[in-house]
Amino acid sequence: MKQRAFLPIFKIMWAKLRQQSIIVQVIWAALAIEFVLAVFSGLWSSAFVAAITFVLSLLPIFVARRAGVHLPTSFFAAIVIFIFATIFLGEAFDFYNRYWWWDVALHSGSAMAFGLVGFLLVFMLFEGDRYAAPPWAIAFFAFCFAVMIGVIWEIFEFAMDQNFGLNMQKSGLVDTMWDFIVNTIGAIIGAALGFFYLKDWYLGGLTGPIGQFIKDNKRFFRKSSK
Repeated sequence: MKQRAFLPIFKIMWAKLRQQSIIVQVIWAALAIEFVLAVFSGLWSSAFVAAITFVLSLLPIFVARRAGVHLPTSFFAAIVIFIFATIFLGEAFDFYNRYWWWDVALHSGSAMAFGLVGFLLVFMLFEGDRYAAPPWAIAFFAFCFAVMIGVIWEIFEFAMDQNFGLNMQKSGLVDTMWDFIVNTIGAIIGAALGFFYLKDWYLGGLTGPIGQFIKDNKRFFRKSSK
């Protein structure tokens, strides 16, 4: 009976796996191979990192399903790539120390993504009504949202270093300030993309995902003209 109860869950997961982009499938395959090799080699820390990376990459599927939100393939692929680059490549393969620009790239990319998320959240509050507020105002709140997330993350890093003796802030004040600068630049870019979308200034693949998200989640953007 228990096996039958789990069958629908596995069917849903398998269907979701097949719907994902090639990049996501390659990442999941790499994580699975690394996990198996690490287990057979007795490298338990590597096996744990591979497993936790895979689990975290699956979470957006269940969270979106719970919230009734449809994640476009491009959105989900970006999330999986970020988790893979942060946890697996950054920690298991020590990319943070191997490449000085790795942390900078991830901070700027995440800030840009949160700028887009902030834009979509504010636009969702207006039910997709592009005339409810000036485009610059919506973009400004999106920028503030992304910067706020960056500040909270730096506070988290400081707390972990102080309470658990970790070294998440690397060189301390200098690392934190550069993170703030990079986060701000990324937040500006993300918010600007939302502004360009509202002004009908299309930038191909940069503003395209915004329109796709709104189209796929029309019930949250009922007043949208697109």
